[in-house]
Amino acid sequence: MKQRIATGLSAGLLFAAAAALGGWYYNILLLLLALIGFYEYVRLNGMKLGHPLVLCAFVGLAVIVFPWEQAGLSSFPAHDVIWPLAALLLALTVATKNKATLDEAALLLMGAVYIGYGFAAMIDVRDIEPNGLFWTALAFGCIWASDTGAYFAGRWFGRTKLWPAISPNKTVEGAVGGVLAALAVASAFALTAPEWLSVVRALAIGLAASVAGQIGDLIQSAYKRLRGVKDTGRLLPGHGGVLDRCDSWLIVFPLLVLTGFIPLA
Repeated sequence: MKQRIATGLSAGLLFAAAAALGGWYYNILLLLLALIGFYEYVRLNGMKLGHPLVLCAFVGLAVIVFPWEQAGLSSFPAHDVIWPLAALLLALTVATKNKATLDEAALLLMGAVYIGYGFAAMIDVRDIEPNGLFWTALAFGCIWASDTGAYFAGRWFGRTKLWPAISPNKTVEGAVGGVLAALAVASAFALTAPEWLSVVRALAIGLAASVAGQIGDLIQSAYKRLRGVKDTGRLLPGHGGVLDRCDSWLIVFPLLVLTGFIPLA
């Protein structure tokens, strides 16, 4: 427990500092996390780092996440990268006479989109001018409030299992507690900055962040159970890997961007 707390505090402070500074500090950190997370995904699926499909997927992921506009170059929207990456992966299955399989290509494409688009959305939100830090703090605040609320509500009041086949410790009461905590944090943001955020939009963001975040957690739990592992990696002692810690983020940020709950312009 001491190791878990120490790791959580140090990693949290580093991440918060990078988010507050913004720019290249934050964007490069997220790019590194995306690459590490994709490496965990590759290992989780039993593929080797030097596999030609894996190398191409890594390039595709980097193209999706890299902050091209900040580097003074033309941007590559994630949806404009998906088809060329899919075509390249499929071409490699042909070039290798199916030694590189269609199943592997499909898994890698899904991983690159899932992880790449998630981190790209985080960068897009932080780069909003002039209040990117506000929207970033709001999204993370709702995610972490949901996690905390779900933990304590489940511990104190949990009776009804939410989905025991996937995550035996999660309860319906915990899920409701997570939603209420996220709604409370979102409302506090609206009260402190009404010129940027209405109460109605804040409540929508809090609800979406909590529900989507809990779904993201269940997705990762289901996948780890399928692959027979406890953690996706060992980067954070006591916490697991990048995908263990960022599972909610990867679902919440794209959802908030795609729905327009967080306006990019």
